[in-house]
Amino acid sequence: MTTVTPLGKTRIAIVGLGLMGGSLALALRGRCAALYAADPDPHTQEVAQAQGIVDIMCAEAANLPPADLLILATPVRTIVRLLHTLPQWHPTPAVVLDLGSTKTAVTQAMATLPAPYDPLGGHPMCGKEVGSLANAEACLYQDATFALTPLPRTTARAQYLAEALATAVGARPLWLNAETHDRWTAVTSHAPYLIARALAASALPEVAPLIGPGFRSSTRIAATPPGMMLDILATNRANVLNALAAFRVELARLEAALVVTDEVTLRGE
Repeated sequence: MTTVTPLGKTRIAIVGLGLMGGSLALALRGRCAALYAADPDPHTQEVAQAQGIVDIMCAEAANLPPADLLILATPVRTIVRLLHTLPQWHPTPAVVLDLGSTKTAVTQAMATLPAPYDPLGGHPMCGKEVGSLANAEACLYQDATFALTPLPRTTARAQYLAEALATAVGARPLWLNAETHDRWTAVTSHAPYLIARALAASALPEVAPLIGPGFRSSTRIAATPPGMMLDILATNRANVLNALAAFRVELARLEAALVVTDEVTLRGE
């Protein structure tokens, strides 16, 4: 029988204390045995220490104390790089979970970890168009779907801890494979970012006085930090292209209906 450790007795280390990692840390305070974090940004370190967000704050991941659960909360391609060097900077075996927005590239990198490490992918479906610890909130994960993508090697212990963590911060765990996750999020998140950017870019400055809540809500995600989105698009390229192609087909159908004033189609009947 696999021995599992309750979340309350688990030492958790978070690499990356921005919006997602910082919000997770705020939500986990008092719910685990110890909470550590690493982030290279001096201001983030200062805020985390001043507010007592974590028990130990480090500039480098290599300086983290040994943890039972290691959470990677950086941009996707940084997560992949961290995974390839993980045995050097965290030599103590641990359950390894990430918060990246794409999962195939991450789980492929996780599969190369030595046997003592116990990895699985994760992606909480929440966030804001602004990043950094300054915008973090303890309630960010509340009622959000938390996608969990296990590897064939993922143990029951890792699955238990991941689900316990998601539940503890108020999220709803959803188990699925990495490929399905990336195909779905291309439609629900990644292609919409590009569509929102195109919509925002197509609006001439002269229309600004008449921009209301509809336009702002439709283009809100276009303000997502481009560095983070570039990692997402680069690691989910094929799925995003497919989602954009499907969108173009539907947009062309509606455009054709408008040309001939096809009110039935325009009403969605």
